[in-house]
Amino acid sequence: MTAHHMHLVSDATGETINSVARACLVQFEDIEPIEHVWSLIRTRGQMEKCLKGIAESPGPVLFTLVNEQLRTLLMDGCRRLDVPCVPVLDPVIHRLAAWFGSEISGRPGLQHVLDAEYFERMEAMNFTLAHDDGQLPAELNTADVVLLGVSRTSKTPTCIYLANRGIKAANIPIVPNCALPDTLFKLQGPLVIGLTKDPARLIQVRRARLRMIARDQDDTDYVDLDSVREEIAFARKLCNQNNWPVIDVTRRSIEETAATIMSHLARHRESVA
Repeated sequence: MTAHHMHLVSDATGETINSVARACLVQFEDIEPIEHVWSLIRTRGQMEKCLKGIAESPGPVLFTLVNEQLRTLLMDGCRRLDVPCVPVLDPVIHRLAAWFGSEISGRPGLQHVLDAEYFERMEAMNFTLAHDDGQLPAELNTADVVLLGVSRTSKTPTCIYLANRGIKAANIPIVPNCALPDTLFKLQGPLVIGLTKDPARLIQVRRARLRMIARDQDDTDYVDLDSVREEIAFARKLCNQNNWPVIDVTRRSIEETAATIMSHLARHRESVA
């Protein structure tokens, strides 16, 4: 692995530039990036500190800045330092502006304004946290999505990701010899989806979990291959009997699983509209 400095400069929280950088960096398997995040850069003084940091640890610069003076300061400074400077959103914004025939506002942080969408995301997050791991089953009918799955099938992190997209997601664990809530089988509006995973991979994840909490791994069905296979088979049969779609998360990231769920949800909403 070869280490390289990389500077991420933003006039807002830096979430966008971080996401873009990570999406690009995964394509370079032999590179270990040393990220320097410069967020909320909105004054000349802040930009000068940023340029000083770039000079001390030279490396490519990715930025999302809308203020022309700050953009010019950064690009001129990078030119003097002979480091690449990439405005990652410019091609998209300018193509959209040309298509829409509209002016670019040039105001930083607009994606984080406290609009209706923001409050919908916060409401979804509160709902998801309150309905994690089978809590408050009587309120399941107010969810957008209900995820089912045996232990360690990424139900909670997937729900949290969906909540960040404004989707009210609840999850219910499928536990051997434990009855599922009656309300689950009477739902009308929410989409119910099962999550499953390859038994061998699931056992690896469960063993790691037991090590983390310092639990004995011997003589427990939790990591017994035959028992785990039975768990997964039961969960899949349950979903098939109720016509609930099942997603295999074995080789999927949380983002990929969530994207698949959102596709199912869009079709579900169309069918019940």
